Amino acid sequence: MNIHIVAGGPDRYIPKLDIHHSESVHWVGVDRGVSTLLEQKIKPDIAFGDFDSVNEVEWKLIQENVLEVNRYKPEKDETDLELAMNWAIDQQPEKIKIFGATGGRLDHFMGNLQLLMTPHLLDTEIEVEIIDEQNRLYVAKSGEHLIERNSELQYISFVPITESVEGITLTGFKYPLKNRNISRGSTLCISNELIQSSGTFSFSNGILMVIRSSD
Repeated sequence: MNIHIVAGGPDRYIPKLDIHHSESVHWVGVDRGVSTLLEQKIKPDIAFGDFDSVNEVEWKLIQENVLEVNRYKPEKDETDLELAMNWAIDQQPEKIKIFGATGGRLDHFMGNLQLLMTPHLLDTEIEVEIIDEQNRLYVAKSGEHLIERNSELQYISFVPITESVEGITLTGFKYPLKNRNISRGSTLCISNELIQSSGTFSFSNGILMVIRSSD
């Protein structure tokens, strides 16, 4: 089972969602993201949010088309996306893809990035990606990871999340590395490219954010 979450970010950053649809996918709408799903002819299985960013017409459509709507007061400790993520993690899917989490307000974007680094998620083996029209990003724990070339997302960056990332080695890349330590704040691993059909990145300790981008 895979879970795809659509948050309330600007529509211009959200790709066409039907190409990510299959029978094994459960769709989750978050606040304005529910309307985005309905506009793209996808009915979410469940919705979360305070829905302060939808108008009366949109709210009526949400009530008519979504079987389970979890509505909260705007004054709460968690963001709408965090509530949806907590539910999704508890379902123990293989993968979670998040759309509508970039663009617009930077505080929302930074908060969404933080959700990828919660202990509740890092203690699982669930793969989580944030996806928009130009980028895909995910968090990687220590070990060796295969990465395949994608002509649409040719640039690959590795950003240290922990204070340091130890023993990072990149093979099959334009700018290879061998057993380097990088610290948080370093730009050493920004904007690399694969020169083979696939490559690997590995490190012995720490956490990396992997960002795949196009121009």
